[in-house]
Amino acid sequence: MEQEAWQILIVEDDQRLAQLTREYLEGNGLRVAIEADGARAAARILAEQPDLVILDLMLPGEDGLSICRKVRAGYKGPILMLTARTDDMDQVLGLEMGADDYVCKPVRPRVLLARIRALLRRREGAEGERDEGLPRRLQFGPLAIDSAMREAWLGEQGIELTSAEFDLLWLLAVNAGRILSREEIFNALRGIEYDGQDRSIDVRISRIRPKIGDDPMHPRLIKTVRSKGYLFVAEAAEALPHGDAAPVVRN
Repeated sequence: MEQEAWQILIVEDDQRLAQLTREYLEGNGLRVAIEADGARAAARILAEQPDLVILDLMLPGEDGLSICRKVRAGYKGPILMLTARTDDMDQVLGLEMGADDYVCKPVRPRVLLARIRALLRRREGAEGERDEGLPRRLQFGPLAIDSAMREAWLGEQGIELTSAEFDLLWLLAVNAGRILSREEIFNALRGIEYDGQDRSIDVRISRIRPKIGDDPMHPRLIKTVRSKGYLFVAEAAEALPHGDAAPVVRN
């Protein structure tokens, strides 16, 4: 996919901010549409399927968290949450509703553009991995993860993963048996340095575990290694009962 073809939908009721953001992004080769009404946003996202959605948290008609939850199952593109709040809980809630990243207002245009490009280029990562000779599909007993299709299955049942959750699961699985620090994961997935406080990785791990048949209270597939990071245990995944179906987990 060429960068010039990327279509962005900004869901933002601050008309001046939305227009300034649109002009900056269009000046950098992106196509941008704006939706100011939260009540119409979900239907528009599902109908238009933009390459990326910039979603404000506070909107008239319907708030950003509700919109994110409503569209997540039917929209597989990245959602970048935009919020004026700096409260960690709001950011965590956004990630739990299925947002792929978040940016706090006010945000510098260059920072926003960098975050957008990082999210969009994840979708091209599978093709690059094949070019570099990396596997396109991983199989651990009943758990299968396909980087080209960007889908995962447990037995015969598909696992519902957001774009960011898939990227994290694939990164851990392709490095099975090796502890990945939060710094490594953060840099690989977002292309920026880990600030030591961001909780997005931890939130996504907690969401992925039950989806792949792991026990959230006593995880065996994705282990937390204290003071070091996370470890994907291939042997534990291969030992999953083949007759088990993936739990249907809605975002």
